[in-house]
Amino acid sequence: VEHSWELLMNAPGVQVTQFKMGTDAGRFSFRGFNGEGRINAVKLLIDGIPSNDNAGGMPYLDAVWPLDITAMEIVRGTNDARYGLNAIAGDVNVVTRQGGNDGQLSMTAGSFGTQDLQLAKGFEHGPWSQNYFIGWRQSAGERDHADATQRSFAGKWFYTDPDGTWRGGLTTRYYRNAALEAGYLSYPQLQADPTQSPDYARDDRSERETRQTALHVDGRIGSDWHWTAKAYQNDYRNQRWVTFTEGGAQQERFNDERQRGLMFNASWRPATALAELVVDAGVDGQWQDNIAQRFRTVQRQRQATLRDWDFNLDTRGAYVQAVIRPIDRLKLVPAYRVDRIYGDFTDVSSGTTAPVYHYGLIKQPKFSASYSITDAVVAYANWGRTFQIGSGNGAYRTQAQDLAPSINEGWEAGLKWSPAAGLQTRVAVWEQTASDEVATILGVNGTVGSNEVGNVGKTRRRGWDLQANWQPDARWRAWASYSRQKATIEVPDPSAPATRGRQIENVPNWLASAGVEFSPVPDWTFSAWGNGQGDYYVERTNTLGRYGGYALLNVGAAYRLNPRNQLMLQLKNATDRAYLYAWYDSGSSGYSPGDGRALYLTWTREL
Repeated sequence: VEHSWELLMNAPGVQVTQFKMGTDAGRFSFRGFNGEGRINAVKLLIDGIPSNDNAGGMPYLDAVWPLDITAMEIVRGTNDARYGLNAIAGDVNVVTRQGGNDGQLSMTAGSFGTQDLQLAKGFEHGPWSQNYFIGWRQSAGERDHADATQRSFAGKWFYTDPDGTWRGGLTTRYYRNAALEAGYLSYPQLQADPTQSPDYARDDRSERETRQTALHVDGRIGSDWHWTAKAYQNDYRNQRWVTFTEGGAQQERFNDERQRGLMFNASWRPATALAELVVDAGVDGQWQDNIAQRFRTVQRQRQATLRDWDFNLDTRGAYVQAVIRPIDRLKLVPAYRVDRIYGDFTDVSSGTTAPVYHYGLIKQPKFSASYSITDAVVAYANWGRTFQIGSGNGAYRTQAQDLAPSINEGWEAGLKWSPAAGLQTRVAVWEQTASDEVATILGVNGTVGSNEVGNVGKTRRRGWDLQANWQPDARWRAWASYSRQKATIEVPDPSAPATRGRQIENVPNWLASAGVEFSPVPDWTFSAWGNGQGDYYVERTNTLGRYGGYALLNVGAAYRLNPRNQLMLQLKNATDRAYLYAWYDSGSSGYSPGDGRALYLTWTREL
């Protein structure tokens, strides 16, 4: 994959939105939220460190490459009390390699001039451990004017007390991407030649840098207490020159953000007469300093200032939850979280200032329960509240009255069933409502004041999920998931009555993924996997048609030359299916075609 968020195409119920535009290549989302950037509803963490930008986007994920990833932990819904800001629909924690003396070197070459090098290596001796990752990737892209070069470096250094009572470490991660932008096409241009780049995009390009540095300390006190503490700094700098449509002017979009944060968590596991009791509590704080600027440009030379914002956003949060198992078969998890928002906004161009809205104490009760009906069947349900505030200048009192946060309330109920050894299935239904949902006005034409937040209204998202994972023996592994979802506007903004009962833009009604791996002999593995989604409306009155549906098939074969070396051949989009991403905003629209059939050869060596 070109970016690690593409790995989530195989995750159940996850929608991946591919822009394929320079450094702004795409995002993922779930629970009926789209990846447009209007509402970024997923809290991203990398090794437990918050990793969203001010708008809730996920630029830091690009710095984590597949060879460095151990797992992606996905929590969908409103019942996770650990996180506040950005966790509207759930959270994803990306866990990377730590410890060990193993490593891997991976080299890939393939279609569109793709060259990829990844090296991950761990060193562990006594109480000390070190982990390093180096990545370099270059591609010309299938379309004209789409060249990109990415670089990444990560390091971890940890010390574990010989008595095992505490552990401390430092982690750091750096990423840089310099890319050209092929530009969005009109629909006739897309049909005539999807690989072309329109002439008006010839001067478009982007550069992105991210840095993450964190201190981690954790330990235990006696046999009942365990604690963790983290301090971190995130730096994000993105400079993008973009022309969205043939009649539009080129813009320079510049963001420079710095986040500093602290997190502390403690768990208590006392001896009781109950089958299990764990009490967990935590506090966290984040301090953001952000610059957001836009300029009207010609051939990347500034002509006029469209935006010059300097603002800070500070959050404080705390939670407490208990895992109570009165009997072995029943587990109850009550939880409660509170958050408080602070900050100030300055429009440098006009000299005006504004404080953050007086959101007050944002209260978020939550509750989860599960019951083992039999050893093979578990029923579960959860309920909870999360919150949303505006991004950019949308969180600040630029008008007389205060605004309350939008409260998301959601529930889920389901069954997990293991009818046979190696087979796990799950079925679930869910719903999530929001009071006074707001969305960023992307303002693709660069009008003054664009990117302000607009009211969507009261919304409802609902759906159901099916999942199955099957591994009958060491030779076979298969998985499949199917999700239905629908996001509608129940009570519209008074200025947009035509949106009542309509579907929210860029949310397909179904998502699916499936795959199979087969190893007929120990040295050979054959695989086939794919994913798909339905069409979606591109605007909230649902009058401009539906786009974006697809079903893609990928196949691969891997051969282990010896215990340390493996060759893998992958054919992506094997049927050469044509598909696209479509957007509509402020009276304009654009289309970005997906990649066609592509072949890649990878050599991997165990170190």
